[in-house]
Amino acid sequence: MTDTARETQPYPDAQREALVEDLHGHRVADPYRWLEDSEDPRTQEWSTAQDALAREWLDVLPGREAVSERMRSLLRAGSVGVPVWRAGRAFFTRRLGEQEFPVLFVREADGSERALIDVAAMDPSGRTTLDSWSPSLEGDRLAYQISVGGNEESLLHVLDVAGGELLDGPIDRCRYSSIGWLPGGAEFFYVRRLPPEDLPDGEEQFHRRVWRHRVGSDAGEDLLVHGEGLHHTFYFSANVSRDGRWLLVQGCPGTARRDSVWIADLDASSADRPELRQILDTEEGIRASAWVERDGRLYVQTTWDAPRWRLCVADPETPERRNWTELVPEDPDSVLEAARWFDGGDDAPAQLVVLRTRHAVSELALHDPETGARSEVLPLPGTGQVTNVTTVDEGTDSGRDQLWIGWTDFATPPSVHRYSHAARETVLDEAAPGAADLPEVHTSQVSYTSADGTTVRMFVLSPTERPDRPRPALLTGYGGFSLSMEPGYAPSALAWVAAGGVWAEPSLRGGGEEGEQWHRAGMRESKQNVFDDFHAAAEHLLATGRTTAEQLAITGGSNGGLLVGAALTQRPELYRAVVCSAPLLDMVRYERFLLGRTWNEEYGTADDPDELAWLLSYSPYHHVRAGTEYPSVLFTVFESDTRVDPHHARKMCAAMQYATISDPADRPVLLRRETEVGHSARSVSRTVGLAADQLTFLAEATGLAWE
Repeated sequence: MTDTARETQPYPDAQREALVEDLHGHRVADPYRWLEDSEDPRTQEWSTAQDALAREWLDVLPGREAVSERMRSLLRAGSVGVPVWRAGRAFFTRRLGEQEFPVLFVREADGSERALIDVAAMDPSGRTTLDSWSPSLEGDRLAYQISVGGNEESLLHVLDVAGGELLDGPIDRCRYSSIGWLPGGAEFFYVRRLPPEDLPDGEEQFHRRVWRHRVGSDAGEDLLVHGEGLHHTFYFSANVSRDGRWLLVQGCPGTARRDSVWIADLDASSADRPELRQILDTEEGIRASAWVERDGRLYVQTTWDAPRWRLCVADPETPERRNWTELVPEDPDSVLEAARWFDGGDDAPAQLVVLRTRHAVSELALHDPETGARSEVLPLPGTGQVTNVTTVDEGTDSGRDQLWIGWTDFATPPSVHRYSHAARETVLDEAAPGAADLPEVHTSQVSYTSADGTTVRMFVLSPTERPDRPRPALLTGYGGFSLSMEPGYAPSALAWVAAGGVWAEPSLRGGGEEGEQWHRAGMRESKQNVFDDFHAAAEHLLATGRTTAEQLAITGGSNGGLLVGAALTQRPELYRAVVCSAPLLDMVRYERFLLGRTWNEEYGTADDPDELAWLLSYSPYHHVRAGTEYPSVLFTVFESDTRVDPHHARKMCAAMQYATISDPADRPVLLRRETEVGHSARSVSRTVGLAADQLTFLAEATGLAWE
């Protein structure tokens, strides 16, 4: 970053310090490091000034009320989740059109329903979110986790389903915990961090352990089951077989896509110390998910010799990898996402339901559990995403020949379909309960070529079936951590298209849309492939006449914020406007804050000379160049974010406000902050407010007119 002064400075003053470090032979400037400290009075004064500037700019943008009303209308569709069956009871979520959050319900065997967990009733302020829930095998108890103010800390409680009494909790430090219930509902396995006072400074968010807990007892007396001696960044999950005999523990260091798996025979172990036997070690570099199914076999969904995943089986008494037998092989053109046991009913043999995605589009099929052969392809409502598949459990008498399928696509709110094996058909079981005014949208999936010749696919939503003229376009993406961008109900996209724009989402390398090789082709030393795929997507939209550079906006959040941060610094002339949300932007120091160190296997570490060179080659903060005509940029951050520190956006905003030579009245650089909200879940009202600011900002820059 050169230090050429700008003649005019319409932005809040931000001191540029002459801080330059020598890191493995690289001279690395960091003039805004002081903005990392949120308690520094200079940071607080600067942030307050940025708040005022952002509101002064955003509040007068045309179309704000039209965008807000369109978003409210689209979100009034509500949502419904697939039922989880326990002993004749069905547990599911539903959000009515005017509700801020989904409510967790239970449906009894007689069809009656009642609410179990309603966080809006618990906390009318809208600061409390339901993070996860898990009913006991008998369906009479419910473990649920809530967090407050966006911190995702997950306070664990246990509820009596019949009477609604609180039986246990809150148990703190349960962030990202799975629940493995034992038969009878008196005990479960779960994941909890060690007390912060027992940990080194800076490691309070790590040091997870697997524990065995008895409902109603003091969590401080829980039995430590697993985790001692492993790296402090290990994440764990635990599941128990339906008969209570087998405990499976899975773990990995941070977000590394290489797993360890352990198994314990609880019948043959001491109750005080389950004897865990390691099946797989992270050093083997394989991804795997394991469970013991109703037929008593160990099932392993794995990338072993199968980057698009395959399903193997083994005897849990001899679970080592050398004893795995392939059941459902890898498909060369699709990704195996999940497998479920399906009883099939009295007149049909048991089957496995296998979920695959082909170029990010879901497919379902039945397979013979003995041979693995595919027996039937199941009809789905269209081109979209299966969010979950459930079947009745062994304690539920009715519905054994039925599957419940969570379904969504770009223009369909989350709904539930039901497949009947007897009728061989899929029907709508429950639509999203609200009424939304859905615009006419044409969805297509196109292919284009990236810089190195790789074919990449992209979903395009448009008001017309074919390109008719250049329109304001909004391009988004993610490209990381093997996360797949699949078709799903997207109110912001629909609002943009309803106003006459084009919306596009490419399946960038770094994601999981084409399997683990696709992921690895966009991580670590290959991260530039992600940005090249994104630039090529933009160029495809231009070359096909869908938009122009003056009409093209981009948006991304979290790792997607890194994506658009790199895009705007690498190709500022290609994009007219940018929304960069909860982003990673200083890739030299990202590991030092919050959960950053858990991502170093995805990006690399600045502690290694070679890996620092990868990071410096694209780190957005370090590629801001004074004297550049940058596009309009809106950074949006959330002060309670416990994943990505908001200082990334603060530093980048200061750097860009200093460096850009664009007219601030035409191409501003702004920072929008929210408090008491975090990286993930938020209320409908907050969703509408954020979308109104983001979409009107992009629309004003690209010429999209809101009705």
